[in-house]
Amino acid sequence: MKGALVFLAAFVIFLLINAILLFVGTFMDMTPAVLIFTPIFLPVVTELGMNPIHFGIVLIANLCIGLCTPPVGTALFVGCGVGNTTIAKVSRSLLPFFAAMVISLLLITYLPAIALTVPNLFGMK
Repeated sequence: MKGALVFLAAFVIFLLINAILLFVGTFMDMTPAVLIFTPIFLPVVTELGMNPIHFGIVLIANLCIGLCTPPVGTALFVGCGVGNTTIAKVSRSLLPFFAAMVISLLLITYLPAIALTVPNLFGMK
């Protein structure tokens, strides 16, 4: 019973960290977000058993999704500027892509083998 509670707690904490990082990624650039949130979240996730390399991949994936999410998404502004269109016109058509990115993020978060296959091939543990 105690193992199930620890697993459930880790699941919920990883979900909360993903939600926080997605929210922060929509309003903050990646570099300051990494510098601010890595020292806060890394000890928490390593205590829960997450590999630091895995956490780095999850952190960057979260912030990259936030980088192209309205209202502040920097990459979205650049893409709309290059395409000579508005964010309002583009946002609706991007919803399936955001859904795919969030599903990929959840798979990366909860199935560490997906994110750690290549680093493990190169001997990084």
